[in-house]
Amino acid sequence: MLQSLRSLLQDAVYLIPAVLLSLSLHEFSHGYAAYRLGDPTAKDAGRLTLNPMAHMDPLGTLCMFFFRFGWAKPVPINPMYFRDQKKGMAISAAAGPISNLLLAFFSMLCFYLTYYYSKGSMLTNYLISFLHIMVLINVGLAVFNLLPVSPLDGSKILYSVLPNRLYFSIMRYEGYFQPVLFLLLWTGLLSRPIAFLRDGVIRGMQALIVPIFRLLIR
Repeated sequence: MLQSLRSLLQDAVYLIPAVLLSLSLHEFSHGYAAYRLGDPTAKDAGRLTLNPMAHMDPLGTLCMFFFRFGWAKPVPINPMYFRDQKKGMAISAAAGPISNLLLAFFSMLCFYLTYYYSKGSMLTNYLISFLHIMVLINVGLAVFNLLPVSPLDGSKILYSVLPNRLYFSIMRYEGYFQPVLFLLLWTGLLSRPIAFLRDGVIRGMQALIVPIFRLLIR
């Protein structure tokens, strides 16, 4: 435990900016997608910003530090503004994880380029470690939030395609989902399956990026 804490403190110089940037982009993307679909709620609440202080949830941020996946304070969205409420909620929910996958893809490409052109300076060594953490954090954040469990983004995407009868049946038990989710997180039972999915996504990104990288360094 002491060794893990020491390792966490050593990694804080990379983890803190990576976590703040990743969570802020995630929530900003939710709000911006909703805004583009006609919902001004996030904008009126001051959440259309990349300022981390507007988005941080203490428990979700701690989970990001310890487990490499977590959540921020949910952006307020009012589906009554959407022309198609189910579709609008699905698009707004998906925007967060998609933004993290795009940021992970860009970070991985920059990692390859920085590593290739690195001259071993302190700055490039820091950048390489930071970009590596960015890939892990953002893919983990995307995979975790796409789980179809309330209150995660995946549940909103799932609910948008369910028949109303089934949707209302599930909603009767929604209050139990979040405590069970927290329990699974703290006991570590979710860590292995999420890490498995995260690593699979990373391998898929590598397969796409390697040809791009080779093209860029020619």
